Amino acid sequence: MTKPMPDKPTVDGLEDVWGPVWEQDGTYRFDRDSATKDAVYSIDTPPPTASGSLHIGHVFSYTHTDLKARYERMRGKHVFYPMGWDDNGLPTERRVQNYYGVRCDPQLPYDPAFVPPFEGGDGKSSKAGDQLPISRRNFIELCERLTVQDEQQFEHLFRTLGLSVDWTQSYRTIDDTSRASAQRAFLRNLERGEAYQADAPTLWDVTFRTAVAQAELEDKEMPGAYHGLAFHRTDGGDDVVIQTTRPELLPACVALVAHPDDERFQDLFGKTVRSPLFDVEVPVLAHHLAQQDKGAGIAMVCTFGDTTDVVWWRELQLPNRAIIGFDGRVRSDEPAWIESARGRELYAEMAGKTVFSAKKVLVDALTESGELVGDVKTINHPVKFFEKGDKPLEIVSTRQWYIVNGARDEQLKETLRKRGEEIAFHPDFMRVRYDNWVGGLSGDWLISRQRFFGVPIPVWYPLDSDGNPVFDQPIVPTEAQLPVDPASEPAPGYTEDQRGVAGGFQGELDVMDTWATSSLTPQLAGKWEADPALYDLVFPYDVRPQAQDIIRTWLFTTALRSQLEADVAPWKHASISGFIVDPDRKKMSKSKGNVVTPLSILEQHGADAVRYWAASSKLGTDAAFDPQNPKQIKVGRRLAIKVLNAAKFVYGFELPSGATSVTEPLDVDVLAELGSVIEQATAAFDGFDHARALEVTERFFWTFCDDYLELVKERAYGTAPDATHETQASAVLALRAAIDALLRLLAPFLPFATEEVWAWTHDTSVHTAAWPTVAELPTRAEPTGLLAAVGQALIGIRGAKTAAKASQKTPVTRAVVAAPADQRALIERAAVDLAAVGRIENLSFTDGEELAVTEIELAEQQA
Repeated sequence: MTKPMPDKPTVDGLEDVWGPVWEQDGTYRFDRDSATKDAVYSIDTPPPTASGSLHIGHVFSYTHTDLKARYERMRGKHVFYPMGWDDNGLPTERRVQNYYGVRCDPQLPYDPAFVPPFEGGDGKSSKAGDQLPISRRNFIELCERLTVQDEQQFEHLFRTLGLSVDWTQSYRTIDDTSRASAQRAFLRNLERGEAYQADAPTLWDVTFRTAVAQAELEDKEMPGAYHGLAFHRTDGGDDVVIQTTRPELLPACVALVAHPDDERFQDLFGKTVRSPLFDVEVPVLAHHLAQQDKGAGIAMVCTFGDTTDVVWWRELQLPNRAIIGFDGRVRSDEPAWIESARGRELYAEMAGKTVFSAKKVLVDALTESGELVGDVKTINHPVKFFEKGDKPLEIVSTRQWYIVNGARDEQLKETLRKRGEEIAFHPDFMRVRYDNWVGGLSGDWLISRQRFFGVPIPVWYPLDSDGNPVFDQPIVPTEAQLPVDPASEPAPGYTEDQRGVAGGFQGELDVMDTWATSSLTPQLAGKWEADPALYDLVFPYDVRPQAQDIIRTWLFTTALRSQLEADVAPWKHASISGFIVDPDRKKMSKSKGNVVTPLSILEQHGADAVRYWAASSKLGTDAAFDPQNPKQIKVGRRLAIKVLNAAKFVYGFELPSGATSVTEPLDVDVLAELGSVIEQATAAFDGFDHARALEVTERFFWTFCDDYLELVKERAYGTAPDATHETQASAVLALRAAIDALLRLLAPFLPFATEEVWAWTHDTSVHTAAWPTVAELPTRAEPTGLLAAVGQALIGIRGAKTAAKASQKTPVTRAVVAAPADQRALIERAAVDLAAVGRIENLSFTDGEELAVTEIELAEQQA
């Protein structure tokens, strides 16, 4: 049923009007019953992390996805557009700790009546010492509670924004279905030999007490200092001086390394030196990764100072003498390789201290012994951090779970490169980030995390007769038993009272990295294995929309899991949005404290205005946002208001009886121009260039309103001189055809304003209407430039009246328009419309070098 046309249309409140209607009518519902695979357009929508609040960057990128979804729906596709919520992971745990003032202690018993000390995260709970220890189960329950609250707020914001998501197709990455899917994929990886466990050097965050994967690293520029340390040659030669920024790792030294081509150290290779203070004998070795121009050209290899140390340790088969514990402090157990009394005494002084305090102890001792050579040189250098951490990473030896990713398998790496070539990146230059990541992988994907709120790794370990776990004989469940939690459920074939006793079992306590679940979003959304018919309809997906900074994590890991499981690329296209930057061109992020929460912006300016701002930026392009002066959002609001008013004006003209054809040159030309706009906007959307589609449509719309409406309104009213039934009908037909097509061209960008207008004359939604085509227009012709030429002449006439300080309604006795011959011929074809809108009694034309009004006489006044 159509909606009555209001006397005074407004964009205010349209979100509250149309959101419930779309939900009730199922406007965006995926109709799987009538869908065939070739008619489906499936979107692997990013599941936002459900911790805290969404920021303006989410509005930006999710709008880009929605534009494409709405376009494809109007093109006749059955659009599968789900929404997921990424619940598990460190951000959720940290938010729960701060919000409720608690921390997890797995040793504590469950308290069914537990009430958190407070709610709201008032800052009192930011330090672990101020947080109340609670059981793992109590902690997870709080995680569940808070993520549900956050998800409800996120959904409200996305609905307000007008995302055409099918909310019946939503999922959570921590619910039973998602846990079962993630565990099923892991078990299949394990069965095929793609998942394995290893005891190896691991990047470790001392704050979160968890392992960190290569994809989660972030370099931060930090102050440091080079210290010259004198190693003593065992053959009696001169001391060998090395430069290091981490003298506190001297007790962990296992070798010195120099480049094999470095002439300075040729006589040292194969010999040994003794470390200062600790007097431990270590070899001097050659390796191509040693940098001749860095420091002294010879490096101290410690277990482990950085990732290069790990490479040297592995490739040179060096011993592991790690001294840093999981808490970031020097371990208290006395190293067996330090035999001197002086060295043992010094190590005891370092034990238990942070790396910074231990460094001071060691530097003071080196200074006293005279083995600190030269001045300490301060520098700034890149230091690796966990992307969510605030302390430098350490490297510790731990037992972890890995999934192969091509780092040590050239055939798999090459296959993943080819999969990247099969995916069309938009913009294409983003492809290099994928290629560089695949080519630069240095280790397999570490997926285990020492956290609590996540998908449990579904394995148990048998305990031998001494009660020691047999790690190389893991016990696994059947797929039918999934999901499982080995920390609280007994292993298959065992009872709970056998947990932790000799001959019994031990449950795996680690959970999977959040990307190990998020990398399966195509499977989670498509209900892999649970609903094979749906999965076959949507997979592989048509598009993965996402941000550029997670190409190395989310995009790559999804491609990897799809390759391992199905031997295909998971999507045909990848659309990559840019970042939002503040007025100083700095990327907006929660960590920098410069993010803008979008709900107030939406409420103040309206969803259509905010969507217009987002749509104005191409994929892969960063956009600046100034909340104090959102100019582009104001332009979008003005456009939405103009759509309402222009449509109301057009619909005010009664269609003359028997009107069937567009005959007048100006009407023919405006529809020809519109046909060109339709073709350009269609090609732009097909090429993932929504900004171009908006640009050409908006430019034509303003020309239509400012020029064409003005030029033909007298004829459309039937009041123009020499107006006939046919000329009036031609104008009204062209006006209605144009506004009908323009509403559909603008519908992806301004869904609320266009739906409001569409409802005045239609009983169905504009968002399920067919995308406009040139073939549907009531006349077919090539654009001649007539509208532009006449519009320029109209501007000249209006300018002449303004210069004469006369009202635009002032009649003109005589006007002469000069123009080059080709333009003059065009304008003369629309002389009647130009004379009518300009109120010109006698309009004539003459040749001129450029289009201009050369003479004008106003009634009762000479200009």
